[in-house]
Amino acid sequence: MPKDTGPKKSRRLDMRKTEEFNFMLGKIVEELPDSVRGAVKGSLYSIASKKGTREARDYIVKIRTDGLIDDDMQKRLLDLLADYSKFR
Repeated sequence: MPKDTGPKKSRRLDMRKTEEFNFMLGKIVEELPDSVRGAVKGSLYSIASKKGTREARDYIVKIRTDGLIDDDMQKRLLDLLADYSKFR
């Protein structure tokens, strides 16, 4: 009978690389207006580190659908998320 070892691991932001992630995130969203930039950065970081990358990807798709970002920025954000995440 297998033991339950606690909550399942999910893919989340690698906390050892948060400074690099935030720097790269800032570079990607620097084209956005100031009023939107902070909200996007904060929300994306929070979702990726606490909930997981699946939820963060859903958030990126949502802001693309809402017209806040374009296709190119969506792709760069998704790539960044993939590069700076791990199972934990």
